Amino acid sequence: MQKLYMLNQNQIPILEQLHRCGTRTPHAPFYAPGHKRGQGISPYLTNVLGEEVFAVDLPELPELDNLYQPYGVIQQAQALAAEAFGAEQTWFLVNGSTAGIIAAIVATCNPGDKIIIPRNIHFSVISGLVLSGAEAVVINPEYNSQWNLAYSITPEAIEQALKQHSDIKAILHLYPTYEGICGDITAIADLAHEYHIPLIVDEAHGPHFTFHPDLPTSALAAGADLTVQSTHKVLGAMTQASMLHVQGSRVNRYRLTQALQQVQSSSPSYLLLASLDAARHQMATQGKKLIADTLKLAHLARSQLQKIPKLSVFHPQSEHQNQKSLEKTTGFIDLDLTRLTVKVSDLGLRGYQADEILHQQLGITPELPSLKCLTFIISLGNTKTDIDQLIAGLTTLANCHRTSSSMLHQPEVNFISPETSSVIRPRTAFFAPVQLRSLEKSIGYISAEQVVPYPPGIPVLIPGETITLEKVQFLQTLLNSGATLTGCSDPTLETINVVDCHPLKV
Repeated sequence: MQKLYMLNQNQIPILEQLHRCGTRTPHAPFYAPGHKRGQGISPYLTNVLGEEVFAVDLPELPELDNLYQPYGVIQQAQALAAEAFGAEQTWFLVNGSTAGIIAAIVATCNPGDKIIIPRNIHFSVISGLVLSGAEAVVINPEYNSQWNLAYSITPEAIEQALKQHSDIKAILHLYPTYEGICGDITAIADLAHEYHIPLIVDEAHGPHFTFHPDLPTSALAAGADLTVQSTHKVLGAMTQASMLHVQGSRVNRYRLTQALQQVQSSSPSYLLLASLDAARHQMATQGKKLIADTLKLAHLARSQLQKIPKLSVFHPQSEHQNQKSLEKTTGFIDLDLTRLTVKVSDLGLRGYQADEILHQQLGITPELPSLKCLTFIISLGNTKTDIDQLIAGLTTLANCHRTSSSMLHQPEVNFISPETSSVIRPRTAFFAPVQLRSLEKSIGYISAEQVVPYPPGIPVLIPGETITLEKVQFLQTLLNSGATLTGCSDPTLETINVVDCHPLKV
């Protein structure tokens, strides 16, 4: 991309131009949105949000550029972001990382093409398969049954798949996981390039990796061809604002641009775009210090929580005798230390129960509950007061609960099993005739739905997969533990849509 201007990371071009447009007077607006710079907004909304924000809720005015054919401030802001994050070219996303993941698959795979994906992918990957018509070669990640945590897929498993399938067109890798677990991405990038195919990375939870040496290697630095980051998840952008970065020539950038236009709004929010611009500026000018302060808070939390009896903190190396160190593998070679995962099952609680207690009674809201654990995001917005409250809350939780629930001693079930390969393509299952069956009577049939505990958004059932007894048991365990299921026609999961065909032997 030709640069028509000098890059200066102290500039915030979208935000600066948006402010100029929003404060321009006199001005008679005869364009969308209908509230006309806030004049027509409901007073109930302005009572909560104030009035100033609506003055800059503007459309694609000539001065504000065009997201899908940028020539001005958006082009400049995206170039600044590419430089800051180590990419050759960057696209701003206003429909979240979901849009970026879908577009990446559509841009690299034709109908019928094969793409390697990990089984613990976000459900947006399935949407990408449905829209592209690509066929997934699914690889199970390594799995820690003691913590009920999925790690990464390994280079060894990917190499085996590449040898078995000579027609694979791309590899999609999850890095890091929701819990901050990082696999050997450098080896995976080397494998992809050895086979002359692009490595796409779902780096939604790793946009901060670039800005501090004590964090895991960023996907771009490891050799990824395309990476999608949720700037809003751990940096300072507004919810739904993300970025997509590309380097090298293995991804067709014109086709990627076209794919992004298909899955994003034709009326992008400049509030989101400006927040991406401002978040980039913040990290480019202050990022190392902000992350260093965040790491200090995370270390304080981890060191104090490890001292609480019956709580375990996920960490590859433990400083305390009552905590076992975790063995590293090619599916787990590094950990984002700003991500804090605490096992609460030894208290006799499911993670969902502990989450409700902390949220409703102790004023602490985790990011992610699971069967055994809670995961907390510690980011640049957290304070020492937050950490003190977290430590006090988990101390109270531990003091008030003892192991007494027999359900925790039942055999654990999970969605990662040898029986995870799709019988038909997700696109075929999505458009197939369906029949509604009770969940118990669906075993052996092909799922027409994706059933997703959210968060983290990892499907237990994918359209095209066979419904097994193990998956049914796992879903029932989740529901009984307080999890919320999305993506399915019946959130109680008494019934489910299956592909209208005879059942398979499972």
